[in-house]
Amino acid sequence: MGIFGIFKREPGRHTILATGLVVADPERCVQCGICTYNCPVGIDVRAHAWSGEPVKHSACLTCGECVARCPRAVLRFEQTDLFRKGAA
Repeated sequence: MGIFGIFKREPGRHTILATGLVVADPERCVQCGICTYNCPVGIDVRAHAWSGEPVKHSACLTCGECVARCPRAVLRFEQTDLFRKGAA
């Protein structure tokens, strides 16, 4: 295994992040703003969560910081065909 074995990736993780959108359950959101505060590119994720709209911002890195930091599990990744080859 060696020292470089610690850098192995999970097989499906990259695919899920590359083809997913951040979606929210607006009924659970309490507008704490932690998701927006932790967004590395400054997207107002809180506004998306409050309105129930998925984050389709072109600057979104799908890094998962907003999903991981939400204290009420309001945010999640949802698979989409938007970036698949041949999708219109």
